[in-house]
Amino acid sequence: MSSRRFFSFYERASRSFHDCPSLAKLIIFTFTVSSGGLVAYSDSKAYSGINDAVPSDTGTKKKKVLVLGTGWAGTSFLKNVDSSLYDVQVISPRNYFAFTPLLPSVTCGTVEARSIVEPIRNIIRKKSGDIKYWEAECIKIDAKNKKVHCRSNQDVNSEAKEEFLVDYDYLVIAMGARANTFNTPGVEEHCHFLKEVEDAQNIRRSVIDCFERASLPTLSEEERMRNLHFVVVGGGPTGVEFAAELHDFIREDLVKLYPIIQDQVKITLLEAGDHILNMFDKRITAFAEDKFQRDGIDLKLGSMVVKVTDNTISTKERSGDISSVPYGMVVWSTGIGTRPVVMDFMRQIGQTSRRVLATDEWLRVDGCDNIYALGDCATINQRKVMEDISVIFNKADKDHSGTLTVKEFQDVIDDICERYPQVELYLKNNQMKNLVDLLKDSKGNNEKESIEVDIEGFKSSLSQVDSQMKNLPATAQVAAQQGSYLARCFNRMDECEENPEGPLRFRGMGRHRFHPFRYKHLGQFAPLGGEQTAAQLPGDWVSIGRSSQWLWYSVYASKLVSWRTRVLVISDWTRRFVFGRDSSRI
Repeated sequence: MSSRRFFSFYERASRSFHDCPSLAKLIIFTFTVSSGGLVAYSDSKAYSGINDAVPSDTGTKKKKVLVLGTGWAGTSFLKNVDSSLYDVQVISPRNYFAFTPLLPSVTCGTVEARSIVEPIRNIIRKKSGDIKYWEAECIKIDAKNKKVHCRSNQDVNSEAKEEFLVDYDYLVIAMGARANTFNTPGVEEHCHFLKEVEDAQNIRRSVIDCFERASLPTLSEEERMRNLHFVVVGGGPTGVEFAAELHDFIREDLVKLYPIIQDQVKITLLEAGDHILNMFDKRITAFAEDKFQRDGIDLKLGSMVVKVTDNTISTKERSGDISSVPYGMVVWSTGIGTRPVVMDFMRQIGQTSRRVLATDEWLRVDGCDNIYALGDCATINQRKVMEDISVIFNKADKDHSGTLTVKEFQDVIDDICERYPQVELYLKNNQMKNLVDLLKDSKGNNEKESIEVDIEGFKSSLSQVDSQMKNLPATAQVAAQQGSYLARCFNRMDECEENPEGPLRFRGMGRHRFHPFRYKHLGQFAPLGGEQTAAQLPGDWVSIGRSSQWLWYSVYASKLVSWRTRVLVISDWTRRFVFGRDSSRI
């Protein structure tokens, strides 16, 4: 029996025989011994019927925390939450965590797929409490009844997969996102995406297939050139890194194996905007564009894809002209879209006008007291200062004089910067030390002790602050920090059972026990091929070259989820330096 079939049986058995766990143990034990192996088994109880909900252990008073997803946000939450305080349950269609920043390396054989994944059961078994995991897909969230509808990920050959319900006290939605096609015709049918490990493996096989087809003696010159034309749509970090990896793979490895067709290979990068890597420093953008031109990568800016067929891709240029070119493979990397189950949940709670789930600064879904969302499926709906300007003024004006003195204002400065991060950003961008300088500037007074403003002057001084508000980027770094932050909040939840996510003291409810989530940017990398990487670190420090490549190696190795994956990835990098990349179709 194959390992895939065995684990499929094991997952089904762990959800069956809930009324007779001893029988379940006996059957699993007998099956594994008769198959020539012995495996540890789980004593988790679960229901397989759609009309029943999965309960927690009998007699326990722990609140149930249900986590949907095992990506960056969900895994970070699981690693940091104190599982002894809760009955933690995890539902995800994939039973592993994938280190997604290395997916472009998997597409070209620089790193093997198994080297960047860690089974989720390896992660949760190290926790102090009992965490239950089921390999299933969430198909509906019933917020009213605090239940989640799930469909088993097993029995792929059956017509109807088994469905079951799971109830919860707290729900953590960390389901990530899907590729955004912008409803472009033909994209779903003919393009590769780069969101999952399976996507990277499919791209790797497709690249080799293109070269093998182009090597056939029966192909015409036109067909050979079409098969060797690789198109990357999207000039963001993922698209740029994949184009660079593909260029290195072809020039360093494949041309040695296919010497006759090496001059016919072409890589095209399409970007609808004016530049690639728009979220990076302009120096990095300029260097990347120059390097791609030197490497022979055809960079087309201002080209928006309007249609994809089985052998051609059509683009609309800035002039308005439509042009079509043949291709052998297209990789689509243009951003993220919302998953259908999340869209259905958004309709339930009245967030139909939004792109993703809206949460407050404590990652709680707007309008849902016990549901949290983090990672790519959500965005923080940062509250504007001007919406609360009157409340802030009244709380600061303790003597009810109708004006604010410096001393009164200083009493709420810390709370204002804590509740509204755009204030601190505005002060930084305008080179002001604190809000008193902002008031002084608005009054044109050099003596801060004599500053005294009324409500209108207060509004005037803060009128431009909200212009600094920005949504957080959909990156692994943000998701991981959100998961860790939410876990810390859950670990302290029993300290303030009443209104634990309440407002700050100037909103009238006492000082907040949990600080709002604040993202700390630790820098970003853009591998550009040829052992050169661009690094943009905090403090506007920019480094480009081979030294940054070694920094990239060390940072990514340290961020891998386990020592097992670190050893595997480092050995893959070493193998690539010594023997080159593997070009087999496996």
